[in-house]
Amino acid sequence: MAGGVNRKISAASARAHTRRAKQNSSFQLPSGLFKKALVVLFVGFFAWAYQAIQPPPPKICGSSDGPPVTASRIKLRDGRHLAYKEHGVPKDTAKNKIVFIHAFDSCRHHVVFDRSLSPDIIEALGVYIVSFDRPGYGESDPNPKRTEKSLVFDIEELADKLALGPKFYVIGISMGGQVVWSCLKYIPHRLAGAALLAPVVNYWWAGFPSNLSNEAYYQQPWNDQWALRVAHHTPWLSYWWNSQMWLPSHSIFSNSSDILSQQDKKLISGRSPRIHAGQVRQQGEFESIFRDLNVGFGKWEFSPLELENPFPNNEGSVHLWQGDEDRLVPAVLQRYIAQQLPWIHYHELPGAGHFFPIDYGIADAVVKELLIKKE
Repeated sequence: MAGGVNRKISAASARAHTRRAKQNSSFQLPSGLFKKALVVLFVGFFAWAYQAIQPPPPKICGSSDGPPVTASRIKLRDGRHLAYKEHGVPKDTAKNKIVFIHAFDSCRHHVVFDRSLSPDIIEALGVYIVSFDRPGYGESDPNPKRTEKSLVFDIEELADKLALGPKFYVIGISMGGQVVWSCLKYIPHRLAGAALLAPVVNYWWAGFPSNLSNEAYYQQPWNDQWALRVAHHTPWLSYWWNSQMWLPSHSIFSNSSDILSQQDKKLISGRSPRIHAGQVRQQGEFESIFRDLNVGFGKWEFSPLELENPFPNNEGSVHLWQGDEDRLVPAVLQRYIAQQLPWIHYHELPGAGHFFPIDYGIADAVVKELLIKKE
């Protein structure tokens, strides 16, 4: 009778065999499918992130979903419109014609000088002023390609369309004062003179000693440092960054009084509300205030500290006005610019903050210094 073979299996071998059987029977995602799922996940995340940082499209004045056009406007060569407003004596009888460049978060109505410049000076000096909405503000079409250079040629074209003549004056305040540097760079032959009132300083301009610019930069509130850093290095992120409640946005967007001097607070408290404030950002915040921030603190193709005297024969003059207690624009940097450009007429006002141009008598002083030729 044939006999079977008896095999003895140890308990340890049995347990190992059981474990291998369970492992072999568990579900495993094929490696190729896992990689595809991972790719889809990452693509979906980046698509969501891209959409999240995109600003809403602007509401162009005169379009079906945009605000109505109420201002006088010119049509520029590239098809955009520039809104403007005229002040002072009639243009045809004017002796001195000024293009006024408004500040950050403002528009053509906020000339400052239209109310504070005395009628006697306007008449005696024959002052005509034209203010305009910078691109994206008020009723001027946005310019997605705006740079520190492009606005200069908008100004020149405005002057030509309005027949201001071969030469005109420019006055700019705050961020508008920064634009005057570009006018001095690109169209000095069109200028009769220029005045910069508390012009915004870009901390990354070439020519500043690093210790000086760093010291001024780090004196700014920490949230402002972050906002400016984003505008300079990653401008495409600026809108998203400053519109998130949990991220440190710039103080000017929150209307914080911490960045105002004592004089600023006093001047603002005694001033009536801006009646045209609703028009400033009506086409969208990105193409107005955020584009302004990106251009003003972005990477420029020139530095004001490298400019040459636009009036070598004293046929005109350039004046820089600055408050020594300005907490938005450090006076120490303006002093350095004035030292490097000896042809600048530097006026530093003791005890003054950023909003000194609206103080009594300042408009008269600025215009007289600019227009009255001195021997």
